[in-house]
Formats: sequence, C-alpha cells, structure tokens
Amino acid sequence: MRRINPSEYVITPGRPYPFGAIVSNDGVRFTIFSRHATRVWLALFEDVEDTHPAWEFEFDPKRHRIGDVWSIFIQGIPTEGILYMYRMDGPYDPRAGHRFDPSIYLLDPYGKAFVGDVDKGTMKTVVVPDDMDWESKRPSHIPMNELIIYETHVRGFTVQSPGVKHPGTYQGLIEKIPYLKDLGVNAVELLPIQEFGERRIGRCSLVTNEELINYWGYSNIGFFAPTHCYAVTPNRYEHLSEFRRMVEALHRAGIEIILDVVFNHTSEGNELGPTLSFRGIDNTIYYFLDKDGRYLNYSGCGNTLNCNHPIVRDFILDCLRYWVAVMHIDGFRFDLASILGRDEKGNVHPDAPLIKRIAEDPVLRHVKLIAEAWDASGAYQVGSFGGLRWAEWNGKYRDDVRRYWRNDPGMLPVFATRIAGSSDLYQWGGRTPLHSINLITCHDGFTLHDLVTYSQKHNEANGENNRDGLDENFSCNYGIEGETDDPEINKIRTQMKKNFLATLFISLGVPMLLGGDEFGRTQNGNNNAYCQDNKISWYNWDLFQKNYDLFQFCKGMIQFRKENPAVRQPTFFDGIPKYGQQKWADITWFNSEGNTVNWDGEDSVFGCRIDSEVNNGYALFIIFNNTLYERKFLVTAEPWRIRVNTAESPPRDYYERHQTRLLTERTITVQPRSMIILEAKGN
Repeated sequence: MRRINPSEYVITPGRPYPFGAIVSNDGVRFTIFSRHATRVWLALFEDVEDTHPAWEFEFDPKRHRIGDVWSIFIQGIPTEGILYMYRMDGPYDPRAGHRFDPSIYLLDPYGKAFVGDVDKGTMKTVVVPDDMDWESKRPSHIPMNELIIYETHVRGFTVQSPGVKHPGTYQGLIEKIPYLKDLGVNAVELLPIQEFGERRIGRCSLVTNEELINYWGYSNIGFFAPTHCYAVTPNRYEHLSEFRRMVEALHRAGIEIILDVVFNHTSEGNELGPTLSFRGIDNTIYYFLDKDGRYLNYSGCGNTLNCNHPIVRDFILDCLRYWVAVMHIDGFRFDLASILGRDEKGNVHPDAPLIKRIAEDPVLRHVKLIAEAWDASGAYQVGSFGGLRWAEWNGKYRDDVRRYWRNDPGMLPVFATRIAGSSDLYQWGGRTPLHSINLITCHDGFTLHDLVTYSQKHNEANGENNRDGLDENFSCNYGIEGETDDPEINKIRTQMKKNFLATLFISLGVPMLLGGDEFGRTQNGNNNAYCQDNKISWYNWDLFQKNYDLFQFCKGMIQFRKENPAVRQPTFFDGIPKYGQQKWADITWFNSEGNTVNWDGEDSVFGCRIDSEVNNGYALFIIFNNTLYERKFLVTAEPWRIRVNTAESPPRDYYERHQTRLLTERTITVQPRSMIILEAKGN
C-alpha cells in the first residue's frame, strides 16, 4: 500500500453528500456533518498504533463547508486502506450540551471499516474502496410464515466447536452451516456485529477475579461496519470480505441473515464515558440531553440516541440501506426499539416519524423488521408497535407460556390465546399472527436448560453482587437448585424442555429458537451473561453429544412444523378462546371429557383439534397437561396416530409421519407435565 505523501495531494472542495469517505478513481472525498463545530481537521495515519497523524489538514469553512457539512476531495491519495480520524473545535459548555475538545481524535460515524483497539485508544477509521458490487445468491425472500429463526452469537457459536478451523469467527459460522441445515432453521439472527466500542467494562468477576468483557456487543460505535473482532484476518478492511463471504454462504444454503441492530445508544456512555465520535462531533444533535446538558438514559446504558432528530434519523436510514443494498442483509431486529419512537422530550409516540419512515423506505420494503418493543425506561409496546410492516418479539408469549407450564393458576385462557397467535395483541388494523415473533428464551435471560434448572438467577460472576438481570423469570428447578445427578429430577427437566420446544413449534406466529437450546446449553443460572466472554456463554458442544436425543426432538418438531401448514398459517383462527366459546371455523377446543372448555374454571388440562381442511388433508389433536397428575383424555373419533408424546423417552417421544403408531382407543392417558400431538389423515 502506498504511504502517505502530502506533497502529491491536490485538495479541492468536496460535496455535501453522501457522508463518509467516498473513493473515486483518483482520490477520496471526506465528508462529515457538524452544525456547531467552528474548526475541523482531517488526520491521516500510517499505522494502527500511531498516536499522532502522519499528516493533518484543516478545513477552510469558506471553501470546505456547505451548510452544516464539511467536505474536501483529496486527489492523489491512496484509495484503499488509508487510516483517518477527525478533530473538531467548538464551544465547550456542558450545561448547554456542547463538549467539543480539539485534542481528541474522532472516528467517522459513516466509517465502513475500523481497525485497532478502542480501549487502548488506537482505533482508526479505514478508507474502503467502493468495490462492493458483489454477487450473492439470496433466498427468495422467505415468507414470514415459513421462517424459523435461530438466534446466536458469532463468537460463542463456534469458539469451542470441535473441528471448526476458525473458531469464533465469521468463517467459523460458515463451517457450521451444515449443522444449521440439519437442524432445519432457515434464518439466523446474529447478536450485534456492528463495530462496537469498548470491550472492557471496568469490573472483574467476583467468582473468578477475571476481567469482564463486553461480550454481547450492545455498545456500538461503527454502525456501518462489521466488527473486525470476528475476523480471521482483521487487517484494514479484509474483515468486510470475510463478513460478505459469510452472508454469501448462508444465502447459498437458503438461510436468511437478520442483524440485531442497536440504534438506541452508543458506547460513549454518560458524561463520564469516553469521547469517541458523536459526542465530539455534535453532542447536542446526536443525544437526548436534559436542560442542564446531562444525558437522558432511556437505554440503561448511559446515553440515548436522539433518534427522531432529522439528522440522526437520516443517519439511521442511511445505515440500514447500506446493510441491505451493499451487504445484502435480509432483516433487522431493533434492540430497545421503543426508543426509536421517543421525541426530544422523551415522550413515546406510537406513530413516530422514524418508525414510519423505516417501514415505508423503498430500499427496505422487502426486508424483515422486528422490534424489541420496549426500552429500559418503562415503554412497553408489545402489540402496538409500528403497524403492518413491523413484527415484534412477543414478550407476553414468552412469559405466559412459561407460566402455564409452571402451572401458575389462571393461565389456561391466556396460554390458549398465545399458541393461537396472540389475537388479543395482533388482531387489529390488518395485523396477523405473523407479527408475533414467538420465543421461550433469548440471549437476554435464562437458556432453556437453565429455565428448568434454576428458580433464581445466579449472576454472581458478573461482579454486581447478583443485582443485575431480571428477578422474575417464571422458572422452576423441579426440586433442587442447579445441576443434579437425581435421575427423576433430570427426567422431568428434559420433559419440560420438550414441552417448551413442542409448544413453540406448534404456535401460530414466527418461532425463534435460542441457539444451543436444542442440546441443553447452560449458563449456570446466569440470566444476564452480557459480560461473559468465556465458558459461561460459549456453546459447549460436548452437550450436543450428551443431549443428542433432545437435539433430535427439536429437529423433529421443526420438521413437524414444516409438514403442517395449519400451525404456520398466516391468518388467525376464526375466533379467540373467550369464555364459553367452543368452535372456531378451523379449530375446536376440548376439555378432558370431550366437552366445551371452561375458560373460567380451575382445570388447566385441555386440548384442541385443528381441522384437516387447512392442513393438506391432515387433522391435528393437541393435548396439554401442565398438572402434577396423570389424566385421561377423550379425543374425537378419528384414526389418530401419535406424532409426539413429551412424557416418553426416545424414540417414542417423536415419530416421523411414516413411523407413527395408531391410537386404538378414543381415550388416551396424558402423563403429568406433558404434551401429546395426534395426527389423522382425512378421507
């Protein structure tokens, strides 16, 4: 690569748009926004570790500023791999919100690649050539009702996987694609891969005394850039190619890629945090501030992006378009998405301009939009977020399904509503069950194994004396807190895992499986493992061999879902399980005696029949028993064949369609804490 040689450069005024470092045949245009800066410098560096630039140029506001945009074109500069930063001067008046400091070098918010260590102060923005027109075989926009999402962490998924040549990297994930295909999922939702800021969080584990690390990555600083932390070769911008190869490989396998994006805060934190980019460029524009210039913290992370300021709104839209048009991403899950709807006074608006603009953006019209429809300051919009284009993580599904299987009282009608697509939340304004992303577990909380192993969170290793993480998890340990050799307890725990998995994959809506739940991944009771870049969070693939039967059951339930359109239909059943209501057009609810369900009663054992007309000629009868007692259940007169019985041991817990055994009587015994699925071929 050519070295920096300013004597060869010709500097002319640039253009005010697009922002960032834009490469042309004979040079690079550098363009950045700042309304309140009075002086701006561009600094070029030769090496990542350099603390002082090899060359620095000050913009002339009379020649290099148009409106609030500063821009120059440098002819003769090397057009790839150059490292650059900015300095800005302006008012330093924290009470008025201004925090300019000309001694601090700043990263470009529109940077497409970053290298270096932000904790050591060596991170730099990289000039990336505009040769991004690459071919990628994309899945043909998998319909939402066909989608089966697998949530995972790039590093944690493979860092301990035997046989993976490049563990913990984008390439390592490519090596595990055959596993994903075998399981049956067709979309991966990746925890943040946008370049995140500080890795160190300034605490040590109270258990191991090891330094804690920002493992999840919810601490963005480079919103346009795949992080170099997951690259085999994190040199300059090679990690962009590695990321694109991962996208291409997933698409070739028919798997879509959904990114978990964080537009609610940055890694600069509050007034005690580092100045890395936005704070030093124009603090009053990018962040919510109170009347005294202090950071408003709706994110729980020290600051909140001012998402509905027009400048920030354009920044977010530019970023999303880039990931779709250039990096070929298929969808986004928006972390703490309710913040996207807060105005400059912090009020939540259900029809906020940014949320509506994302939905209507012409570049984004075909991609999946999934909201985490709440934030850290009380906004909770599950069932009311964003209109027809937005799906939601259904937190009520998660909690209500957990509570039903824990045998909490009064959960029968709400559980029935959840498995039938949550019509109480989504049957309005043209919405459907497909607006509900159904989940039992996710990265934030217990794993499925821990959900049935711990009644309390155990976050001591996080260094906060177990104060962090949710206190109410609706979990149960079934007799002993934590791991045990007791065969009876382990049997019921395995049975409960199968109940949850079976429930997830027969529910109307879009299922999302937390990676590793299919083979019993554990975090040792930690329900907030954001800082555990270690064996607490990493997938232990020894458990895959140990719990292979659970994997096979999960794989079978995914296949069952694919075989039965009735449980993935894009419309609601014709009715909701209100008290006294018996018959829907394509579903009927029964008590154990074959009569109408008493939705107001105390008996929580029930079943439902889904008629064959909506299911390729097959009828389904699904029975739920969350009690401690064996129950006899009268089913309708059909040649029923048993597909699933979670109380049985393998291979009798799941039968392939061609292997099913005939139910010879109309009464079937349903074991305690179990679920049965029957199937019948119509005439």
